Amino acid sequence: MSEKIAKIGIITASDRASKGIYEDLSGKAIIDTLNDYLTSSWEPIYRCIEDDQKTLEDTMKDLVDNEKCCLVVTTGGTGPATRDVTPEATEAVCDRMMPGFGELMRAESLKFVPTAILSRQTAGLRGSSLIVNLPGKPKSIRECLDAVFPAIPYCIDLMEGPFLECNEEVIKPFRPKQK
Repeated sequence: MSEKIAKIGIITASDRASKGIYEDLSGKAIIDTLNDYLTSSWEPIYRCIEDDQKTLEDTMKDLVDNEKCCLVVTTGGTGPATRDVTPEATEAVCDRMMPGFGELMRAESLKFVPTAILSRQTAGLRGSSLIVNLPGKPKSIRECLDAVFPAIPYCIDLMEGPFLECNEEVIKPFRPKQK
């Protein structure tokens, strides 16, 4: 039996990075973090796009519906600025929302910066995929993923996705004990 390779979508929502005005460090930070966490085979499906709700929605739908990503992780577009519409795009494409992810990420970020309360990160389910919104700063990405990732492999299990194995010296996923 061959191992099923997990496809994980990474979306950077940034007008400037999508135009090449500056390098997308945030998308790379997600990939680097997932490489640190995961020991099972996985393939990043990366997109750097404009911070535009329709573009975000279309990209999320494509990564889930066509690319068959079990997990889509976004960065950027979660603040209070007018162009920050990632949570709205996530809510528009998801069947069910998972508010605990945003709550935990904000709680974790508040340990480092008082402005974390301005963040509107969220998460939701589309079909059998989990979509998680992260902040835009590479340091904050790692802090937030460290907080929520322990629940992600089990969430993927419950949706009958690929089994995500982790380097438990770096991140320890929680899976209830089987009876």
